[in-house]
Amino acid sequence: MTPRRTVLSHPASWSPLAQRTAIIAVATAVLLALAGAAAWITKRSGGSRPAAAVTTSPTSAVTSTPAELAPSPATQTGSVARPPHATDPLAYAKAAAGLLWSYDTRTTSRNQQLAGMHRWMATGTPYANWPAISSQVPDPALWSRMTDNQQYATAAITEAHFPSAFKQALADDPAALTKAYIYAVTVTGTQHIAWKNGGAGGEPRAVTVAVQCRPNTDCALVDIAPSVAP
Repeated sequence: MTPRRTVLSHPASWSPLAQRTAIIAVATAVLLALAGAAAWITKRSGGSRPAAAVTTSPTSAVTSTPAELAPSPATQTGSVARPPHATDPLAYAKAAAGLLWSYDTRTTSRNQQLAGMHRWMATGTPYANWPAISSQVPDPALWSRMTDNQQYATAAITEAHFPSAFKQALADDPAALTKAYIYAVTVTGTQHIAWKNGGAGGEPRAVTVAVQCRPNTDCALVDIAPSVAP
C-alpha cells in the first residue's frame, strides 16, 4: 500500500474545515503513496502468503462504516487484545500491528475478531477508516476453514518508524500535525502461524498504519496501508 511528498500551504483565506482536510491529507497521501511498494515487499518476504493472510487495496481515509461491518456493542471479543493506554504513536503502532497480525480461531469467532479490532478505532473523527481495518480479517468462508484447521497466529514486532515521506511532509509544514494529530508509522515484524497436528510457519510482515494521538489522550487507530516505505 508514489508521490514522494505532500507539501501543504495554508493561505489566510482557507476555512478551518479546509485546513483540517488538508492536514489529514498528509497522513493519507503518505499511506497511498506507499502502495507502490507492496509488490516489492511481497518479493522480499519470500514466496506465497499463508491462507490467513489477506491483501487489500489502499482506501480513502474518510470513509463511513457500513452497517454490516459495525460489530454489536454486546458482542464479546474472544482472545483479541484490548487497545493499550499509549500516547506514543510508535508504541501504539507496534501494538496495532500486533493486533493485525494476531488471531486465534480456536477461541475467537470472526465476529468477535471484528468486535475486538473495532475497539482500537479512533472515535469522533471523520478520518477513521474502519472498512480498511476490517478488511484485514479473512472472509467468513476462509475464517471457517481456518477454524476447522484450528489455526492461530502471533506477532513478533521488530521495529517502528516514521516513513521518510511523512517526515518530509511535516518538515515542509510543521504546524500541520497540530490540526488532526495523525501520524503515519511503518512497523516491521514476523507473523508466526500454527495449526492442528503440529503445523507451523512464519514470514516477515510490514505495515504502515495511521494513528491519531491527541495531547493527553490515548492513541487510536485510523487507517492502514498494507505496504512499507523507508
